[in-house]
Amino acid sequence: MADFRQKPTIAPCQSGRVSTSPTTPDLDFDTFYRALSARDRRFDGQFFVTVHTTGIYCRPSCPARTPLPANVSFVPTAAAAQTRGFRACRRCAPDAVPGSPRWNANADLGARAMRLITDGVVERDGVDGLAAALGYSPRHLTRVLNDELGAGPLALARAHRATNARILIQRTTMPMADVAFAAGFSSVRQFNDTIREIFGLTPTRLRALRGSGATDPDAHAEGGVISLRLPYRDPFDASWPATLLGAHAVDSMEEFTGDPAGDWTFARVLTLPRGNALVRISPGSGPERHGGYLRVDLLHLDTRDLGAAVSRVRRLLDLDADAAAAEDVLRRDPRLAPLIDAGPGIRLPGSPDPAEALIRTMMGQQISVRAARHHVGALVSALGETTGWTDGPERAFPTATAIAEQGRSVLRGPRARVDAIVAAASAIAENSVELHQGVAASELRARLLTLRGVGAWTADYVTMVVTGDPDTLLHHDLVVRHAANDLGIDLTATQEWAPWRSYASMHLWRHRLGQQLGTVA
Repeated sequence: MADFRQKPTIAPCQSGRVSTSPTTPDLDFDTFYRALSARDRRFDGQFFVTVHTTGIYCRPSCPARTPLPANVSFVPTAAAAQTRGFRACRRCAPDAVPGSPRWNANADLGARAMRLITDGVVERDGVDGLAAALGYSPRHLTRVLNDELGAGPLALARAHRATNARILIQRTTMPMADVAFAAGFSSVRQFNDTIREIFGLTPTRLRALRGSGATDPDAHAEGGVISLRLPYRDPFDASWPATLLGAHAVDSMEEFTGDPAGDWTFARVLTLPRGNALVRISPGSGPERHGGYLRVDLLHLDTRDLGAAVSRVRRLLDLDADAAAAEDVLRRDPRLAPLIDAGPGIRLPGSPDPAEALIRTMMGQQISVRAARHHVGALVSALGETTGWTDGPERAFPTATAIAEQGRSVLRGPRARVDAIVAAASAIAENSVELHQGVAASELRARLLTLRGVGAWTADYVTMVVTGDPDTLLHHDLVVRHAANDLGIDLTATQEWAPWRSYASMHLWRHRLGQQLGTVA
């Protein structure tokens, strides 16, 4: 079982901060302990601290007294701590940290598995379904996850269920039996045993803590709305995702209001495994003990989809990224340093639906953002499911089957492009192309290039958006190329930017475009 005292798997970047770059050397125990002693919240989620004298595990920034070195060990996941019999600290709520950037930065099997586990694949399809999606046997997958993450797929999924249950216990008034099944437990007894084991309290006592300051003060559920705080690691530039979301918002499915540089709200219909939900996202405000956050309201949600909804919003906004580690590397290039200083904390665009990402990207090829919005809006109006809601956007993005069957009567533009979009939708609907966040970035790119009408630009962009791959250089993108020319950068010689070339692409994009995205091709 993984234990960072013997086998560290997280490595230091140049600044001494814990990073997850696969290119950096291993840490020793003393480095982890210094991170713990500093209580630096940038480490939260990158490793967990188990305290043998108390039997609890914490985030590194826990405000409690720092334990003696002889009394602690370090593990890569909360599930690893739980498997060893440690319960979650009530003071620092270690399950509420940003997700590990390893799930984004690494292309290894463990990282890809975690992307699917946090989306609820084990609850829906079991370990066999998870293994099949990743292309491995259940036995091999379990062995790899135990070696890399300190716990097998069932334990990792159990930790994820426990987090979902805590959210529902402390932020809703749902009966406990309903919470148990909504969180993915197979029985009330299993739910009660897990909550007691992980949090050291009965579900009823855990609910009583919600007003004590042990949980997010403004997270609640009222009138069918579940309100959450989604934390991120600083630095985080909220204006960049707001600018992208606002520029691409499609009528009837998405809505953006406010100023990207100030207060803003983005709403959209999320298509989830058990139905549609409405999500509203806005920047957090006020003091926050553990760092910055975004405020998220979920409406019309089947609570069994809570974990999937949170996971997809986090991917949409790249909230689990370690932007500081990326920028430490990119700042070494003096041509990029001024761009980073002008906008630290930039994140990658994401998508809650890989099929939607591919279809929208294909529809936006070689036309302006405004034109793309118009065409996608027409598609959504014609083929998207109507929710009947009156409190926000009311249509979902059309299914691949609907586009395959009716797309030719709705889509406009060159015949070759229409045929390509319909063919891609057919491939998705027939499962002849595997398109999900658990596919390795290189493999996904290769699969996309086999589709008619998908060139290098589309394959690169969709791969970055779907997998969150940090090292996809958009060197075929016209805006990136113009920005590189402005700065005297040879895009064929950027190895020193690895493994963060996706973030370099975003800085180049913003350098060239600023707030004006109406001409992106």
